Amino acid sequence: MIIVSYDFTNNKKRTKFSKFLEQYGKRIQYSVFKIKNSNRVLNNIIAEIELRYKKGFKDCDSVIVYKICEGCQNKISYYGNAKNETEKVVYFS
Repeated sequence: MIIVSYDFTNNKKRTKFSKFLEQYGKRIQYSVFKIKNSNRVLNNIIAEIELRYKKGFKDCDSVIVYKICEGCQNKISYYGNAKNETEKVVYFS
């Protein structure tokens, strides 16, 4: 699993970055996305940050990428609305 947390002072830049991340994962907090663990996806995200966003960072802007191993994923606790993220859903048709 990959967790990406971000904060941009510019609303337009923040919206653009969140729409970019929506291509890869699901929003779990206002400025935090949960993304399926894949080296290809991780490389794409990092490349996009380096090429498009990093050069425009202001003093308070930040992006943090956490790559979480399978063993550590089992140690994550979810509360409130986030606890629904851990439930497995099975659909029958």
